[in-house]
Amino acid sequence: MADASQSISKVLPPFSIWGVYASVAGRPVVWGKLVMRVLPDQRVQGTIQFRGTPIPIEGSWNESAQQIVFHSPYAAYSGHLTIYDDVQIQLRHLVLTGRLRMLPPPSLQAGEYGTWVATTDINLHRESTTKISYRIFRK
Repeated sequence: MADASQSISKVLPPFSIWGVYASVAGRPVVWGKLVMRVLPDQRVQGTIQFRGTPIPIEGSWNESAQQIVFHSPYAAYSGHLTIYDDVQIQLRHLVLTGRLRMLPPPSLQAGEYGTWVATTDINLHRESTTKISYRIFRK
Protein backbone atom coordinates (compact mmCIF):
# COMPACT_ATOMS: atom_id res chain seq x y z
CA MET A 1 0.00 0.00 0.00
CA ALA A 2 1.37 3.42 -0.98
CA ASP A 3 2.06 6.08 1.60
CA ALA A 4 -0.06 9.23 1.08
CA SER A 5 3.11 11.31 0.80
CA GLN A 6 4.25 9.08 -2.09
CA SER A 7 1.04 9.20 -4.15
CA ILE A 8 0.65 10.82 -7.56
CA SER A 9 -1.27 14.09 -7.60
CA LYS A 10 -4.93 13.61 -8.49
CA VAL A 11 -5.44 17.31 -9.21
CA LEU A 12 -2.30 18.59 -10.94
CA PRO A 13 -1.12 16.71 -14.02
CA PRO A 14 2.23 14.92 -13.61
CA PHE A 15 3.60 17.09 -16.46
CA SER A 16 2.13 20.40 -17.60
CA ILE A 17 2.88 23.61 -19.47
CA TRP A 18 1.33 26.82 -18.14
CA GLY A 19 1.07 30.38 -19.41
CA VAL A 20 2.30 32.63 -16.59
CA TYR A 21 2.04 36.35 -15.85
CA ALA A 22 3.82 38.14 -13.01
CA SER A 23 3.76 41.64 -11.58
CA VAL A 24 6.41 42.91 -9.13
CA ALA A 25 5.98 46.04 -7.01
CA GLY A 26 2.87 46.91 -9.03
CA ARG A 27 4.75 46.75 -12.35
CA PRO A 28 4.08 44.02 -14.90
CA VAL A 29 7.07 41.81 -15.53
CA VAL A 30 6.25 39.98 -18.74
CA TRP A 31 4.24 37.01 -20.01
CA GLY A 32 6.03 33.70 -19.79
CA LYS A 33 5.87 29.93 -19.60
CA LEU A 34 5.99 27.56 -16.61
CA VAL A 35 6.90 23.92 -17.32
CA MET A 36 6.23 21.74 -14.31
CA ARG A 37 6.50 18.12 -13.21
CA VAL A 38 4.79 16.93 -10.03
CA LEU A 39 6.74 13.93 -8.72
CA PRO A 40 5.18 11.07 -6.70
CA ASP A 41 6.52 12.51 -3.43
CA GLN A 42 4.69 15.80 -4.22
CA ARG A 43 7.90 17.62 -5.09
CA VAL A 44 7.72 20.04 -8.02
CA GLN A 45 10.48 20.46 -10.60
CA GLY A 46 10.66 22.30 -13.89
CA THR A 47 11.45 25.65 -15.42
CA ILE A 48 9.99 29.14 -15.56
CA GLN A 49 10.78 31.33 -18.54
CA PHE A 50 10.07 35.06 -18.88
CA ARG A 51 12.77 36.31 -21.24
CA GLY A 52 13.60 33.30 -23.39
CA THR A 53 15.95 31.41 -21.07
CA PRO A 54 14.38 28.61 -18.98
CA ILE A 55 15.23 29.06 -15.29
CA PRO A 56 15.10 25.93 -13.07
CA ILE A 57 12.51 25.72 -10.29
CA GLU A 58 12.08 23.38 -7.32
CA GLY A 59 9.34 23.19 -4.76
CA SER A 60 6.43 21.22 -3.37
CA TRP A 61 2.73 20.64 -3.97
CA ASN A 62 0.28 20.11 -1.07
CA GLU A 63 -2.55 18.03 -2.54
CA SER A 64 -4.98 18.37 0.38
CA ALA A 65 -4.63 22.17 0.62
CA GLN A 66 -4.17 22.60 -3.15
CA GLN A 67 -1.19 24.88 -2.47
CA ILE A 68 2.11 25.15 -4.31
CA VAL A 69 5.45 26.60 -3.24
CA PHE A 70 8.50 26.80 -5.51
CA HIS A 71 11.59 28.90 -6.05
CA SER A 72 14.05 29.81 -8.76
CA PRO A 73 17.42 31.50 -8.30
CA TYR A 74 15.58 34.84 -8.68
CA ALA A 75 12.24 34.52 -6.87
CA ALA A 76 10.16 32.48 -4.42
CA TYR A 77 6.57 31.70 -5.43
CA SER A 78 3.61 30.51 -3.35
CA GLY A 79 0.04 30.06 -4.46
CA HIS A 80 -3.14 28.02 -4.59
CA LEU A 81 -5.07 26.19 -7.29
CA THR A 82 -8.56 26.99 -8.55
CA ILE A 83 -10.35 24.69 -11.00
CA TYR A 84 -13.08 25.68 -13.44
CA ASP A 85 -14.87 23.03 -15.51
CA ASP A 86 -16.34 24.34 -18.77
CA VAL A 87 -18.65 21.55 -19.90
CA GLN A 88 -19.71 23.36 -23.07
CA ILE A 89 -16.22 23.26 -24.52
CA GLN A 90 -15.11 20.14 -22.58
CA LEU A 91 -12.16 21.80 -20.82
CA ARG A 92 -11.00 21.93 -17.24
CA HIS A 93 -9.21 25.24 -16.58
CA LEU A 94 -6.50 25.06 -13.91
CA VAL A 95 -5.50 28.43 -12.45
CA LEU A 96 -2.62 28.94 -10.01
CA THR A 97 -2.52 32.34 -8.28
CA GLY A 98 -0.29 33.65 -5.56
CA ARG A 99 2.45 35.90 -4.30
CA LEU A 100 6.11 36.07 -5.16
CA ARG A 101 9.15 37.56 -3.49
CA MET A 102 12.22 38.56 -5.43
CA LEU A 103 15.36 37.04 -3.94
CA PRO A 104 18.67 38.83 -3.29
CA PRO A 105 21.11 39.50 -6.15
CA PRO A 106 21.43 38.53 -8.97
CA SER A 107 17.78 39.69 -8.98
CA LEU A 108 17.52 43.33 -10.06
CA GLN A 109 14.40 43.83 -7.90
CA ALA A 110 15.76 42.13 -4.77
CA GLY A 111 13.36 42.17 -1.82
CA GLU A 112 10.33 43.32 -3.86
CA TYR A 113 6.99 41.48 -3.66
CA GLY A 114 4.43 40.80 -6.33
CA THR A 115 1.74 38.50 -7.65
CA TRP A 116 1.56 35.80 -10.30
CA VAL A 117 -1.07 33.86 -12.24
CA ALA A 118 -0.54 30.69 -14.28
CA THR A 119 -3.15 28.88 -16.39
CA THR A 120 -3.45 25.62 -18.30
CA ASP A 121 -6.31 23.53 -19.70
CA ILE A 122 -7.08 19.81 -19.68
CA ASN A 123 -9.65 17.99 -21.81
CA LEU A 124 -12.51 16.88 -19.50
CA HIS A 125 -12.88 13.48 -21.22
CA ARG A 126 -9.25 12.42 -20.95
CA GLU A 127 -6.99 11.57 -18.07
CA SER A 128 -4.75 14.37 -16.84
CA THR A 129 -1.74 12.62 -18.38
CA THR A 130 -2.91 13.49 -21.90
CA LYS A 131 -1.43 16.33 -23.93
CA ILE A 132 -2.00 19.65 -22.20
CA SER A 133 -2.30 22.98 -23.90
CA TYR A 134 -1.69 26.30 -22.22
CA ARG A 135 -3.21 29.69 -22.81
CA ILE A 136 -2.22 33.08 -21.53
CA PHE A 137 -5.16 35.18 -20.42
CA ARG A 138 -4.64 38.86 -21.17
CA LYS A 139 -6.41 41.55 -19.20
